[in-house]
Amino acid sequence: MSGEPESAAAAAGVSESERLLFGGPLAYDIGWDKHEGAWLGLGLWTMARDLPAMVGTALRLARLADAPALRTVLAAELGRGTAQAAGLVAVNAVLGHLMASGPTTARLTAAVPALLLTAVTGVLGSLLRSASTAATGALEPKVQRLATEQYLDLGHRVELTAIEDDEFHRLMDAARYGADSARRMIRYCTSVLNSAVSLIAAAGVLTVLHPLLLPLLVLMTLPSAWGALVISRQRYVSFHSFLQHARAGHLLGQLLTQQQAAAEVRVHDVGPFLLTHFRGMAETNEREQTRLARRAARTGLAADAAGGLAALATYGALGLLLWAGRMDLAVAGTAVLAIRTGAASLDSLVLQVTELYQESLFVADFKHLCAEAEARAIPAGGAALPERVREVRFEKVTFTYPGSGGSGEAPEPALREVSLTFPMGKIVALVGENGSGKSTLVKLLSGLYLPDEGGGTVWWDDVDARGACRRQIFERVALMSQNFYNWPFTARVNIGIGRPGADIDDDAVRAAAAFSGADEVLAGLPRGLTTLLGRGYRGGHQISGGQWQRIGIARAHYRDAAILIVDEPTSALDPMAEQKVFDRIRERATGGQTIVLITHRLHAVRHADLIHVLKDGRLAESGTFEELMDERTGTGDFRDAYLVQANAFTDSLPPQRTGGHDRLPSGEHA
Repeated sequence: MSGEPESAAAAAGVSESERLLFGGPLAYDIGWDKHEGAWLGLGLWTMARDLPAMVGTALRLARLADAPALRTVLAAELGRGTAQAAGLVAVNAVLGHLMASGPTTARLTAAVPALLLTAVTGVLGSLLRSASTAATGALEPKVQRLATEQYLDLGHRVELTAIEDDEFHRLMDAARYGADSARRMIRYCTSVLNSAVSLIAAAGVLTVLHPLLLPLLVLMTLPSAWGALVISRQRYVSFHSFLQHARAGHLLGQLLTQQQAAAEVRVHDVGPFLLTHFRGMAETNEREQTRLARRAARTGLAADAAGGLAALATYGALGLLLWAGRMDLAVAGTAVLAIRTGAASLDSLVLQVTELYQESLFVADFKHLCAEAEARAIPAGGAALPERVREVRFEKVTFTYPGSGGSGEAPEPALREVSLTFPMGKIVALVGENGSGKSTLVKLLSGLYLPDEGGGTVWWDDVDARGACRRQIFERVALMSQNFYNWPFTARVNIGIGRPGADIDDDAVRAAAAFSGADEVLAGLPRGLTTLLGRGYRGGHQISGGQWQRIGIARAHYRDAAILIVDEPTSALDPMAEQKVFDRIRERATGGQTIVLITHRLHAVRHADLIHVLKDGRLAESGTFEELMDERTGTGDFRDAYLVQANAFTDSLPPQRTGGHDRLPSGEHA
């Protein structure tokens, strides 16, 4: 390809606006973006070398999806090639009879059988093409469904640490396009097969007609194939150069019109600034498109010139063979048809292979994800938990988040040799500063994480969580979190999804709503339990953050698990509603449910049976509220934090006068 390298061209196409606003080209930092421009180095030899592997991948997917349909496609395409070859032979026979000596009537009569064969092969080819089209149409959605189901099934079964791993998430980003690519690969593979069979059929007929015709076919088709490949590559470069600028311009358009930025756009008069840079990027894009169009024109001219010279040489060779009496005129006419058919088939083959190659990159990512997901999947089965667990015990547990270290640095553990217990049927509170390890600890408790290798053990009585049936651990736990998911489903499902394996019981849903105060939310919804809680959908209804928290608390209550993990669930509730929820949570503990309470509001843990205080990923102290407040015991971490909060609350209250003296409200103390 003439001109500067693609990387230099891309660098030259970056506008000053993009350098200022984004520091360079605005490229996505997600998995599929790594294939942008991946096949720019693809040549004819590379295509020929990689074609069998690409076709093999598509065939394996198609066989798994619908083997009979695949057999129909293969048989139809091979049949079409055979019919095409037979048709060329029949055309040669027709030309031979028509160009023979003798009366015209006799020549036409002699050509009739060959003409009939030509018609039959044409009709047969059309029928086979229809059969192939129908079978391919049946295969495509089945392959897409099969790949999508496999992707989704593997995605929801991997360890949480895999989902939180940036590299694995990038792979998932790339692989999720694999299902669509697998579908398109079937279509492109069928087209490649059709073009290849047509090319082979033409080459076979030419070889039979005369041994010199096959080299002429190669001479005729190679310049055309080279031109098709180069022009296709240039269009690809042009598309992605345009995409880069369009992406940046689209972002600026969003910033000019979105609600979040509207106030500052107006007050700070940001609009003209953004419009100026939008114009700069658009002008850069125009220059880039003009440059690429000129390059495409030069390449097309060179390809046409090379193709013209090849055609001149080919037809000149045919003329010499005719002049020398080495070839019949009928054979020469058939050769012209076969060469043109072969050239068209090779052009199509080149274009379809480039598309097939591009899609195969995403299918390869999909296969890589499948292997990675299988390796990082939550193990099925395992040791059964005791029917009635007495306690969950952490024994010198250390946990480190994958990839949490800086460049060249060893990652810092989120928990370090933590040893503590969660007695069943009690209220256990976890307190500590942000980043102390509380949420990490409850994820280990709930089975979402496992300790580091050699990093201690989580015991469910005498069963090691690492070898236990994780599904049984999940079944024992309900999460009542401030970050619970707002499902875009009806209110009924948003509560009933706490037990997704069973039919939703409306009476139990209403009881759970009454427990959390969400019954008031349901009463205000236009269609009650059947109201869709999703903004932006027809009939969807938006509720506030506090109302969502009540729905989430109801969901955890509906699950009715042995262990209820309460992680700052009332941050959006008013004080009265918060106190009501805490009172009802304590009632759950009296009924035998284990409550694990995480909160920064230390007044809420006064009634806990056991309080664990975490600091910098370690256990600082444990005990009852009275033990931790006693100056003679403990480290003072809990006591100091509690007194700071109590004093802050006391200082915020207005003084009350009795007999001329200020006093604190009844029941409060410093």
